[in-house]
Amino acid sequence: MRGTSATRTAVLAAGLTLLAGCGIRGTAVPVDAGSAPSRATCTTRPGPQSAPPPGSVTLSVQLVCTSQLLPVTRVVAVQEADDAVALARVLLDELRRQPAPVEDEAGFSTDVPQRLTVAGPRKGDPAGTLRLNTAPDDLPPLGLAQVVCTYAGTPAAGGSSTVVLGGPSDDKPRGYTCTEETRTHPEAVQSSSAPAS
Repeated sequence: MRGTSATRTAVLAAGLTLLAGCGIRGTAVPVDAGSAPSRATCTTRPGPQSAPPPGSVTLSVQLVCTSQLLPVTRVVAVQEADDAVALARVLLDELRRQPAPVEDEAGFSTDVPQRLTVAGPRKGDPAGTLRLNTAPDDLPPLGLAQVVCTYAGTPAAGGSSTVVLGGPSDDKPRGYTCTEETRTHPEAVQSSSAPAS
């Protein structure tokens, strides 16, 4: 019994010596070492280049990567590229779609809700208004910024950098502007809005 007890004591002492020798002291204070390094490249590898199939066009949509908005090229079928509402629907479909494997691998994601839909203006709305089935300010800020910056500058927004959006209620539509600041800090998109006239 003495031999066994002596052996246990020796093992315990050796273990304590190893723990004490690591050089890191315990602390009751939480330590924030920052987030883990991101492996997102935010760039997709270009595939074989070919002409878009007949009846399709190459469009750019804004996806989220490292909390910023960055453009991603998609080839989509568009019946009438000059029809603002039709184009808005096609672009929204692309934003709702989960990123392709190569986009996902590069770190891209989307915050646009799957059930979000878009329609044209109601009677009395400013020209070019797009009505969503969710109030714009009730959307996730990143998702709203994606919609605004994807529509901005296209026929869906009349070629303007300001996109006029309304929701399902009778609230008046508001104009949301896509700027470089919006792309860099998309969570602030709501503060850039103003009543549409």
